[in-house]
Amino acid sequence: MATVAPPPSKRQRREEVERATIQQDVTPISRDDLGSFKANFVDSDGNQLTNVIEINFGDATEKNVSVLLNTLLGRDRDDFTPYRFRIHIPGKDIIVDQYPTDLLALLQKHGVTNPFETTITLSAEPQSVFKVQAVSRLAHRIPGHGQPILAAQFSPVSSKLLATGSGDNTARIWDTETGTPRHTLKGHTGWVLGVAWSPDGARLATCSMDKTVRIWDPETGKPFGSDLKGHTKWVQAMAWEPYHLWRDGSARLASAGKDGSCRIWIVNSGRTEHVLGGHKGAISCVRWGGTGLIYTGSHDKSIRVWDAVKGTLVHNMTIHGHWINYIALSSDHALRTGYFDHTKDVPATEEGKVEKARERFEKAARINGKIAERFVSASDDFTMYLWDPTNNSTKPVARLLGHQNKVNQVQFSPDGTLIASAGWDNATKIWNARDGKFLKSLRGHVGPVYQCGWSADSRLLVTGSKDCTLKVWNVRNGNLAMDLPGHEDEVYAVDWAADGKMVASGGKDKAVRTWRN
Repeated sequence: MATVAPPPSKRQRREEVERATIQQDVTPISRDDLGSFKANFVDSDGNQLTNVIEINFGDATEKNVSVLLNTLLGRDRDDFTPYRFRIHIPGKDIIVDQYPTDLLALLQKHGVTNPFETTITLSAEPQSVFKVQAVSRLAHRIPGHGQPILAAQFSPVSSKLLATGSGDNTARIWDTETGTPRHTLKGHTGWVLGVAWSPDGARLATCSMDKTVRIWDPETGKPFGSDLKGHTKWVQAMAWEPYHLWRDGSARLASAGKDGSCRIWIVNSGRTEHVLGGHKGAISCVRWGGTGLIYTGSHDKSIRVWDAVKGTLVHNMTIHGHWINYIALSSDHALRTGYFDHTKDVPATEEGKVEKARERFEKAARINGKIAERFVSASDDFTMYLWDPTNNSTKPVARLLGHQNKVNQVQFSPDGTLIASAGWDNATKIWNARDGKFLKSLRGHVGPVYQCGWSADSRLLVTGSKDCTLKVWNVRNGNLAMDLPGHEDEVYAVDWAADGKMVASGGKDKAVRTWRN
């Protein structure tokens, strides 16, 4: 008669788990014997940053290499800048954008037979001048609007001021530190579809279904000049002229809407400078680039590029098969914040402010030593296209395929290396901004993703969805960093403050919510 062994005790099971854990830890220890390679650190333009240095393969994780580079550059630990590295395969025109978990295996895979005697070039791209922490808690729930919140945007100056637009025909400015309303901007007779801060933070523009655009003084909450009239149907998109391009002591504003036209206004006088016509359908999105070009995307399936000074058509792109929903520029973050980088003092003179804004734009738009402002377009045809009008004219750099439904919004990361897209297939996808290559999907929402917003250091992404939640993602590994329930209905508007301190959201439940770490 066979004897059946008794089941293991709790102590035996615990000891077995400990043995398994110890056994797993042997692998990283043995990696010290993998040998070493010579690393040559260069910046994004190919300029050498330090002397060539020898690194052990066993220690060559991206985090360790980033720490090493900061040390070689003489920085204190508190001032370390997080880097992302691109690997140039020796002897080949191959650049690997995603740093691998096993660098030695990657080199061997690409035919580098003796990596121990080879110098590997690593392009170091700083992710940010400061590190942003993931928001994790609801700071304020602020009621006030009488209808759903359709738009939300933080001031470029700081996260203290937030503007929202609503279906109750008003826009509001909130003090996010105290969670209280500061001004109610009354005057529109239709839904307020958009809000946009000027890059110096001194003016706020609102557009509405009442066919007008209004400019406001955020300090007093009073209108600045009279309302801007000229559109024949509702206005749904606006873009301020970049700060370094302001002329004659006055900012300009581009507005576009359902009448298929884009108007350029001189803000101080309220005069129309140009009317950019030609679209046969509603214009859903407008962007004003740092090189003086205006980009409009329309329901007529076309994207048009205009010379803002002359008011003439430069390019007409007609490759999409359905409505254009959104356009994003590689320099959006730098243009939105002008001369504010939230780490240093603001220049004292007007000339200094203009120069600082220009420098920040050129750094954001430079590729291989040249100014090449790129843009990406998102459409109802489930696709996106990456464009480089400076070098490629009307030919796209890449077609971005992967979404299984309409693409609602798209955003470049502040460092210009990644693209995030939010879709009606409940997914957010991350793409390489240089070649349009798909990198990863961020899945977790159970409803369409309406909007997304990057943290200033390009490490984190917040998404707002029809499923009533916000989610914060760690973009590097694609993991969910924080789930933020709290809304009672669909989330229509999301923004991450340029100083990284706060996220704001609004939607169908009519209450503004701010989130902190």
